[in-house]
Amino acid sequence: MDDRTGHRTVPQTHLRSATRYGNRPTMKDVAARAGVGLKTVSRVVNGEPGVTPETERRVQEAIDALGFRRNDSARVLRKGRTASIGLVLEDLADPFYGPLSRSVEEVARAHGALLINGSSAEDPEREQELVLALCARRVDGLVVIPAGDDHRYLEPELKAGVATVFVDRPAGHIDADVVLSDNFGGARDGVAHLIAHGHRRIGFIGDMPRIHTAAERLRGYRAAMEDAGIPVADSWMSLGVTDPERVRRAAEEMLSGPDPVTAIFTGNNRVTVTVIRVLAEQTRPVALVGFDDIELADLLQPGVTVVAQDAADLGRTAAERLFRQLDGGPVTPERIELPTRLITRGSGEIPPAD
Repeated sequence: MDDRTGHRTVPQTHLRSATRYGNRPTMKDVAARAGVGLKTVSRVVNGEPGVTPETERRVQEAIDALGFRRNDSARVLRKGRTASIGLVLEDLADPFYGPLSRSVEEVARAHGALLINGSSAEDPEREQELVLALCARRVDGLVVIPAGDDHRYLEPELKAGVATVFVDRPAGHIDADVVLSDNFGGARDGVAHLIAHGHRRIGFIGDMPRIHTAAERLRGYRAAMEDAGIPVADSWMSLGVTDPERVRRAAEEMLSGPDPVTAIFTGNNRVTVTVIRVLAEQTRPVALVGFDDIELADLLQPGVTVVAQDAADLGRTAAERLFRQLDGGPVTPERIELPTRLITRGSGEIPPAD
């Protein structure tokens, strides 16, 4: 029939009967259409031998015609594995986690596993909720970038055999595999680079101090200053949320007054982006080195000098370690630390203006 708009309408009762909502085709349906037994369909579906090419062709045609999909939950019950792993990130929108997530997914795919991921939004309660939800869905393993510092809630899952690897930050109060970047050494090298170019008043703007990476990068900053015999004023250090308003305020305070800093070391990519905007408004040149590379850093004038960590390698190493556990590999927890790399592009080589 036609409605007042001229569009043809079909009664909903007819649509329901045509699509058979809730009635997925079964192997019995495939067997009936192909004219074979259930065991033959099972062999074709599971890639087992013992079926002639002609019979396999008929079964595959029936599968395609009916839209049959294998029921993996039955295989889970038989094998005790779901062929899936979970990935809990800090923030899916953060560019740093894109290559890390992609690497985990590539390793999972190479092992025939599905990746399920979610974001904790840097909330420990949300992290725990996500991790336990993934465990409830019987994932075989977990790669976790922790938001909290107490992971004893995972002990029952670890005892039950859920393989787990932490990445970027270590677990708290449990022994577990962890894959990290050399946050301390990278920050020390970045600040030492600024010192080598004549800077003595160097500011540090980082993330919240409770976060492992932020604390380690602050420690590296302090170590480089101490190695050079430079006392650090409290006003040169600012840690907190990476909200642009907070970072802007911290940078502007460091750059004002009778003895402003002549260089800034930023603790992560989000802080770096805000500080670049602040420095663009300054009338005097200020040196900058950032931890984490950022997109288009080489196209800015000057290019941004950074301490780069390999996010893809972090994800790949963590995922490979996870699948070694799943394949019956070493069970003694290990701490794996990957090196960082100083990339000089110009902003870190600006000499002090005074």
